[in-house]
Amino acid sequence: MADINRAIKGTADVLPNESYRWQYIEKVMLSTARLFGYREIRVPVFEHTEVFSRNVGDTTDVVQKEMYTFDDKGGRSITLRPELTAGVARSSIEHGLIYDALPEKVCYIGGCYRYEKPQAGRLREFHQFGMECIGASSPAADYEIIAAANQVLKTIGIEKISLEINSIGCPECRKEYQKALKSYFTDNIDDLCDTCKDRLNRNPMRILDCKSPVCSKLAKNAPKVIDFLCDDCKEHFEGVKSHLDSAGIKYTVNPQIVRGLDYYTRTVFEFVSGDIGAQSTVCGGGRYDGLIGQMGGKDTPALGFGMGIERLLLLLENQKTEIPPEPKCDLYIATMGNAAELKATEISSSLRFDGFEVQTDICSRGLKAQMKFADKIGAKFSMVLGDNELQNNKAVIKNMATGDTSEAALDNISDKLSSLINGMALDSLTDSVLNSK
Repeated sequence: MADINRAIKGTADVLPNESYRWQYIEKVMLSTARLFGYREIRVPVFEHTEVFSRNVGDTTDVVQKEMYTFDDKGGRSITLRPELTAGVARSSIEHGLIYDALPEKVCYIGGCYRYEKPQAGRLREFHQFGMECIGASSPAADYEIIAAANQVLKTIGIEKISLEINSIGCPECRKEYQKALKSYFTDNIDDLCDTCKDRLNRNPMRILDCKSPVCSKLAKNAPKVIDFLCDDCKEHFEGVKSHLDSAGIKYTVNPQIVRGLDYYTRTVFEFVSGDIGAQSTVCGGGRYDGLIGQMGGKDTPALGFGMGIERLLLLLENQKTEIPPEPKCDLYIATMGNAAELKATEISSSLRFDGFEVQTDICSRGLKAQMKFADKIGAKFSMVLGDNELQNNKAVIKNMATGDTSEAALDNISDKLSSLINGMALDSLTDSVLNSK
C-alpha cells in the first residue's frame, strides 16, 4: 500500500525555506533572457503522444523507456512532456509564430517528466529553463544562444564550468556518416548491449549516446561525425567558432557530443561541470532546423537549449556559491487587546500596499510569545501596540538586530519605516566597503 504521506519516488517538495533560492535563479534566468530579446512562453504540461514519439525520436531512450504516457477518458494517447522544445514547436505552428516577424525568441520555465532511476541531479519530475530561437539560420544565431546560456550560468554564479561544442551536420552529410557508423558497429555487434543492437539498423548515432560502459568504450573509437561534414556544414561550424572567439567565450570541440534527441542538426553544445558527479551536463542544446517542417509547419530553422534547475541548485551547493539571502519581514506588530489588534490590522494593510512585508499576531499569543515569534522569523523591526500607544497615537519601533528604538506617529508609520530601512541598508553598504579595504 502506498504511503500517501510521502512524496512519490523521483519527486521532491520545495519547502518555504528553500523556495527563495529557486525564485532567485528563475529571476536571473528570465531577466538575462530578456537582455537577448527573449520573451516567456508557457505551453501545456501534456501533449498528444505523437508530438514526442514522432519528433523527439522513437529510437531515443526518452521515447522508448522514459515517457509517462496514458490514455485519457476520450481514448487519446497523452504524454507528460519529457522536454519543452517539441511543445514550443507545436505552439509556434498552431499560433502562426513562424509566420510573424522572425526570429521569434522565446524562453520558458516548466516541469518535465521522465521515468528514470532517480539520483543526485536527476529526478522523475524536474524543472527546466530554456530558450528557443525560431527563424534564424546564421552562425550568429548559434553563437547568441550559446552566449545567452553562458551569461545565465555566469550571472547565477556557476564556476568551473566548460563549454563543449560539436557539429553533427545536416541530413545530407549524415547519410555517409550513418553508413560508416553502421559498418563500424556491425564489426563489433557482439559487444553491443541489446538496446544498441536494435539501434544499429534504425539509428546507429544513438549508440554514441548509450550509457553502457562497453558501448561507451566502443563509441570512443567510432568514426567522428565532424569528419563527414559537407562544405556548408563545415562553413557554418567555422562561423560559430569565429563568433565565440570574437566574444572571448572559451570552448572545446568534442566530437563525441551528439545530444540525446533526434531532432538536432549541425551545432550541438553542452556546458559541463565536474562538481556534480555523474550528471556532469548542466546545460545542453543545439540547432534543430528540420523539426518544425517535420511537425507540419513550413521549413523553419530553429535552435535552443535547456538547463535543469535542480541540477543547477546542486552545483551551486557543491561549489558553495552564496545566493542573496531571503528577504526578511520588515515589521512585526505585536498587540495587546482587541482595539490594538484592529489598529494593527489597519496599519499593516496600509503598509503592505506601500510595499512593506508586515506580519501581525493571528494566533492569539501573549506579548512575550509574539516577540519570540518576531525574532524567529527574522523581523527587521518590531512595534508593540497597546492602550497607551492608541491613546497617544504613537508607538516605539525597535531595530531587532541592534535594540535601537525610535518613536513614530501611528499615522506616519510608512515614512518612518522607509527611513529606518534605508538607514539600515546604508549602514550595511558602509560596513561592506570598510571590510573590503
